[in-house]
Amino acid sequence: MTSEVTRSGPSTQAVDRGAVVRLLLSSSLMLFLELALIRWLGANVVHLSYFSNFVLLGSFLGIGAGFLISRKSWSIWPVSLPLLTALVVGVLQFPVTIERQGSDVIYFTSLAVSGPPAWLALPVVFLIVAVVLAGPAELVGQCFGRLVPLTAYRYDLIGSLTGITAFSLLSFLRAPSVVWGVVACLLYVALWRGIRGKAVAAVCSAIVVGMLLVESVAAGVSWSPYYKIQTEDVDQPDNGFLLIKANGVPHQLMAPAEWKMNLGEQIYQTPYLRTPTNRLEDVLIVGAGSGSDVAIALSKGAGHVDAVDIDPRILEIGEEKNLDRPYQSEQVTEHANDGRAFLQGLGDKEYDLILFALPDSLTLVSGASQIRLESFLFTEEAMRSVRDHLKPDGAFAMYNYYRETWLIDRLAGTAADVFGHPPCVDTFAGAQAVITVAVVEQFQTCETVWSPTGDVIEPATDDAPFLYFKGDSFPPLYIVTLLGILFASFLAVRVLGGPISQMRPYADLFFMGAAFLLLETKNVATFALLFGTTWFVNALVFAGVLVVVLAAVETTRRFRTPPLPVVFAAIAASLAFAWLVKPGWLLYLPFWPRLLAATLVAFLPIYLANVAFAKRFAESSDSQSAFAINLLGAIVGGCLEYAALLTGYNNLLLVTGLLYLVAFLLVPKTGLRTA
Repeated sequence: MTSEVTRSGPSTQAVDRGAVVRLLLSSSLMLFLELALIRWLGANVVHLSYFSNFVLLGSFLGIGAGFLISRKSWSIWPVSLPLLTALVVGVLQFPVTIERQGSDVIYFTSLAVSGPPAWLALPVVFLIVAVVLAGPAELVGQCFGRLVPLTAYRYDLIGSLTGITAFSLLSFLRAPSVVWGVVACLLYVALWRGIRGKAVAAVCSAIVVGMLLVESVAAGVSWSPYYKIQTEDVDQPDNGFLLIKANGVPHQLMAPAEWKMNLGEQIYQTPYLRTPTNRLEDVLIVGAGSGSDVAIALSKGAGHVDAVDIDPRILEIGEEKNLDRPYQSEQVTEHANDGRAFLQGLGDKEYDLILFALPDSLTLVSGASQIRLESFLFTEEAMRSVRDHLKPDGAFAMYNYYRETWLIDRLAGTAADVFGHPPCVDTFAGAQAVITVAVVEQFQTCETVWSPTGDVIEPATDDAPFLYFKGDSFPPLYIVTLLGILFASFLAVRVLGGPISQMRPYADLFFMGAAFLLLETKNVATFALLFGTTWFVNALVFAGVLVVVLAAVETTRRFRTPPLPVVFAAIAASLAFAWLVKPGWLLYLPFWPRLLAATLVAFLPIYLANVAFAKRFAESSDSQSAFAINLLGAIVGGCLEYAALLTGYNNLLLVTGLLYLVAFLLVPKTGLRTA
């Protein structure tokens, strides 16, 4: 048995301190760079933020490939920073739009789409990211070769936790992209050896930082935790009209309330025509943004408005530049929060009118390929929460540019199911629509009562919050792109790792990697539902996962743990428990009991799974190959995550359980006896 744990306690083998320091720096760079590329590429390559999971999968391939390369006589590390430099220069100097058309999945954009098709652009981005990340991963792999496996894994986790904490802190501070570039480049320079190498690193770093500095100080550019925000005056400066772009896409037009109601789109005043306006003591606006909808509510006599928006920077723009000064009113309370989370925390408070005012996002929740920032706001359960927070004579309205009639029908059908009668539906040019429904039907005055234009798609649910997915077939784009990713991953393993048969001893680690990625995705979705889709919740989940994994490693290093069959049985039991405990049951618990219960349900399987992984990893005679195979398995898990479109998130646990079963069956018999 080659585990670090013996009957007398942890191994006292001397630790190579130089390798530990280099491992901490390179793993910090690896995680920081991964997160920065996901954010930065999504902000600058139009529509890529809808496909950020492909950047994540590219990172996994690069990290796995880097570990395999670390055993070779040649190196990809010298290529990493120059390629990153070329990527930054190319993206900023030659803007790219990933064309996205079709009605199988709706993507919000008012741009004229152009550029390469997604099936071509996404694999290119995937491969570039993979090569860039392979560089720091190679250094991590080299350090693994100089350390005992679990010691190496321990410091890799500490470095990764440092990287994610640093990036989360910069998100909290809303630091511009140049700060991200400075941090990454400093780590590159520190890790590069030799005078010539450091000179190359310094030159590349100067170019990267210079380009990002130009981007960061450009007029009207600022960063929120979600978007690269750009503001442009419309016609004359300071006339009250301001176009706000998010990740390069027009997101909202801030304009005076009077113009919005009388000369702008009709959607803004329609809710007030369909419901009584003489009893607007309390109004809730979700998607308050730069404040135009809030100003309209005040002009209609609202006594008090709770203005909720997930993006604090857009709220600030409204405070600074909205000529109606809605956020300066004593009648308005701002809330920078996720709309669903705000609804869940209201207690017994009720409103006369609740508005969902164009709450559409242009990005995904990181780590969840199909959850957008507003996904849990439009589920059947969310709409029931809306109804529960309306006064007996209250009303609810939502409006947007819905793009497709089937989406309008789906939302109207959800409202009809929840409120027990058909809503008013007003449609305008370009599939704009206002859906209005009162608690009591007599309090809504419809010009047109909703009548479906075709088959009505069943409501989105908290388990399957895919509002914009039509659901009649799996999107062909995903099939083509995911098959390409799997092929590239298989090719990388074959070329860099040698014949597949030689990796048979680590086949179980491959399936553990796939299962773990699915488990992590399910937990991201669960915590987004229970606590909001905010960047802070997402950062806590990823940091929490790393802490739990580190705890599992420390447990394995310091104590004698049960045999692998017992650990796998415990994994199965914990997955069954997590499958039985529906997240919706926890929604109505007070915050701290909800957090405790969610943490137990979500992180117990992760802890046990990583005890099993650590026990197997400790036995590996080739830690670089073992870790690489595990990471490449995670790519398969990332592809399988898209199955949630058909199964829902809870049933991903069944797929996870099946993968762990396969992993257990593939554990070498010697591993079962000794671990």
